[in-house]
Amino acid sequence: MLQKDGFFRKRDEGFSSTTATTKQPVSQAPAPAANTAAMPVETHTEIKKEQSRGDERREAKLVVGPDIKMKGVEISDCDTLVVEGRMEATLDSRVLEIAQNGVFQGTIAVDQAEINGRFEGELTVRKQLIIQSTGRVSGKIRYAKIKVEEGAELSGDIATMDKGQATVRKAA
Repeated sequence: MLQKDGFFRKRDEGFSSTTATTKQPVSQAPAPAANTAAMPVETHTEIKKEQSRGDERREAKLVVGPDIKMKGVEISDCDTLVVEGRMEATLDSRVLEIAQNGVFQGTIAVDQAEINGRFEGELTVRKQLIIQSTGRVSGKIRYAKIKVEEGAELSGDIATMDKGQATVRKAA
């Protein structure tokens, strides 16, 4: 039977391991405050960006890995969905990315979509749909803007959205 302390090694208090055999004491004095006025402009700006990120809501991202198969799912409150495996689902999101070997079947309403793999079903893209050269899209397709690379396949009921439709997003 595994014991917690043997599996998850505890650090010795007051010591930091610099090599596998040597331990040196770690200073317990607090680090001096950073002087942001003396920092280069880029570093100072990055610190402010990191501080402001802490106040913002983090992006909700779901990645369906290459060997994953999901069926009969309704996905909500997802900002970005990345499909590398196979999915049958209903989705309302901001961004959809289907990888080259990814397959999505179902109904999607998104702001932006980039398709490198295969999509079958009903796709509504409120801003921009990008179909890469390896992409295969079929079904009922609605979009505000579209970019189709040479070699991509697009088939089905395809139409642009009215400007009024593009701004409407399903309320949660």
